[in-house]
Amino acid sequence: MVKHIVLFKLKDEAPADKKLAAMNDFKSAIEALPAKISVIRKIEVGLNMNPAETWSIALYSEFDTLDDVKYYATHPEHVAAGKLIAEVKESRACVDYEE
Repeated sequence: MVKHIVLFKLKDEAPADKKLAAMNDFKSAIEALPAKISVIRKIEVGLNMNPAETWSIALYSEFDTLDDVKYYATHPEHVAAGKLIAEVKESRACVDYEE
């Protein structure tokens, strides 16, 4: 099994209401993906509640293989979900590891 963890940092200068709306839209879109992308075994999105921390969004997902992660990453539904935070996203960090 491959675990795919992604953290997103949002732009400090983006308006708080715009960031919150984008975060909630992104969470809803990502968590709806298992019904559209069969290779997803598990997925969840956490929105950081601690303003003292750097990262705003954590995405945790599980796949059978790294090829499945690559398929998911390029799937049009996933790409569309990513665009929901594009304007407010500053950076992204990702780790994929096998259990």
